[in-house]
Order: sequence, then structure tokens, then C-alpha cells
Amino acid sequence: MKLGRIHITLAGICISLVILCGCTNPFAPKILEGDILSDILGNPATVEGFYIRFQNAYQFRDTTLYGQLIHPDFIFSYRDQEQNVDINWGRAEEMNSTSRLFQNSRDIQLQWNNIIDRIDSPTELETRIVRRFNLTVLLDGADLFRTDGAAVFTLTRSDTTSNWRLIRWRDESDL
Repeated sequence: MKLGRIHITLAGICISLVILCGCTNPFAPKILEGDILSDILGNPATVEGFYIRFQNAYQFRDTTLYGQLIHPDFIFSYRDQEQNVDINWGRAEEMNSTSRLFQNSRDIQLQWNNIIDRIDSPTELETRIVRRFNLTVLLDGADLFRTDGAAVFTLTRSDTTSNWRLIRWRDESDL
């Protein structure tokens, strides 16, 4: 009699283990393969992924995402038509300016359009891209600002597997 109970108990344990191993918890999602951040926000190891990440940084108004795209030796420039001079600033001024824009806006919509020109270096460690864009910014005071134009980006990376970073930006927007 005791031997029968042991077999029944062992059989019950085995069946329970099989059932438990076959069950999944619907509240515990499966571990995803790959880099979900890159999949959703853009993978800056590719040129198109860089632009997607840049666009998302603007639309989410996220200086952390944005700062990762900006090279330490970054230079921004634009033409001041009234004074007929080029204005330039570095990374610190860019991060400060962008942070104020993000903080003082309720919504930012950036749309990258067609690439007008692209010149890749032979080493594939630098590329110069002229690309059209549309930008709409809704400021906290309910003022709406719209512009479009072209951005001349020079992207660089340390090797062909590294992320692209923006080292030079010439703004040619139609203000």
C-alpha cells in the first residue's frame, strides 16, 4: 500500500512539474532580443537611425537623448542676414540653447524630408549630408513657430561600428 502511494505522489509531482514548465505568466513579458531602445528610438550606428534618434530627441524634448548625438567638438552655425555675418557656437551653447527650447515648449514636431546631397569620406568615418526638414514648435505661451529649410550635417564616428555623432551643423532654414 505504501509503495502505491509513493508512485501516485511521484506521478503527481511529475505531472505538476510538466504543467508548471508549460505555463507562462501573461503578466511577465518575454525577454526581447536586440536593443529595444535602438529599435524604437533609432539606431545611431546607421545614418538613418541617427536622424530618427535626433527627431525623437526633439519630439520627446529629451536632452539626454539629444546630448548623446552631439560630438564634444560640435560647432553650430547659421547666417545672420541682418548683420550679414555667420554666427557660430559650440557644444555647451548648443546644449544650453536646446535645453531652453525643450523646457519652454509644449510640443515639437520635426520632420526630416529628402536628402539633397550626401558625401561620404573614403574611410566611412565621416559623412556630410544636406537634408530638408520641417519644424513646428508650440511654445508654452501658445505661440506657434514654424520653419523649414535645410540642415547641413557633418556626422563622424570613431570606427565603422560606432554611433554617428553630429560634429558640424550649418542651419539653412527659411526664416
